[in-house]
Amino acid sequence: MNIKIFVLIFTLAIQGNSLVAAPKPANSPPKKVVIKMATLAPVGSPWHEILKEMAAEWAKASDGQVTLRIYPGGVAGNEKDSIRKIRIGQLHASLISNIGLSLIVPETNALVIPLASDSWESVDRVMEALIPRLEKLMDKQGFVVLNWGNAGWIKFFVPTDNPSVEAVQKTKMFVTSGDDKTIELWKTAGFNAVPLAETDILPALQTGMVNAYSATAVLALASQWFAFTPYMIDLPMGPMVGATIVKKKTWQKIPENLRVKLREIADATGIRLRDEISVLEKEALAAMQERGLKVIKPDEAQLRKWREVIELTYPLMRGPVIPEKWFDDALKAAKGEEAGDD
Repeated sequence: MNIKIFVLIFTLAIQGNSLVAAPKPANSPPKKVVIKMATLAPVGSPWHEILKEMAAEWAKASDGQVTLRIYPGGVAGNEKDSIRKIRIGQLHASLISNIGLSLIVPETNALVIPLASDSWESVDRVMEALIPRLEKLMDKQGFVVLNWGNAGWIKFFVPTDNPSVEAVQKTKMFVTSGDDKTIELWKTAGFNAVPLAETDILPALQTGMVNAYSATAVLALASQWFAFTPYMIDLPMGPMVGATIVKKKTWQKIPENLRVKLREIADATGIRLRDEISVLEKEALAAMQERGLKVIKPDEAQLRKWREVIELTYPLMRGPVIPEKWFDDALKAAKGEEAGDD
């Protein structure tokens, strides 16, 4: 062999071995993880504030290794936009309502069947029965659920002092765009549905494009929507359920032992907000009433008509919107009956 070639091969071999064998610095800092989280929760709202607290606790527990960066108030788009951005990596997480959750896992709609639950105990039974199964479905879609929560009871905010279903059907009712099946349910129930993105509610109320909507008291106050709807119907249609979700691939970038700590903090955050929501609801309602909101309550005949109209949509929900077994199990759990496994 030519001596020059031999020397070249020998030199490359030594260099290759040195590259392979080179040890990593003993005290190399852990890789930092930034989680970009979007939410429609308005700036300064209870949900935004509690997310900020969670971010601070995460930073402390991880010794600065995990940063939770929050984009509130819909600055990252509506919930459909957030999900799309999470899937392509522009965002990593979201505090999201059942509307957005159902775009990932339609079965989530079973948590919020209108007029299925009439108390928080009933809501808790439904969530306890379905959430373990829902989390498995979310995992298959590439999402980890960090916690579940609710924003209170959904009620109608309207321009008229008449709480009858017939009067509300004549209003220009905001409904979330992007879900044709749900929009069709509103129309089937006789409502004048105006589909818009969640981020467009306020300007639509300002211009008169819509003059009614369904929301919780806390959300109506925090978003300042109530200023355009002088009446609230005291008829709880169902809970507004939500969850904090994170992209599974992003979550797995965090060391496993640290994920356990962060998950515990997220769980505690969700429990704290759930425990506070009843008080927050009362405070929000009182604040809106001080500013002129009037609460109107249907009489017994009107209540029966409301239930009749809503239950007419159940056959259209069961199957096309919510898988039959999930729909049936939710109603059973709401009534205190045992729901079956998948």
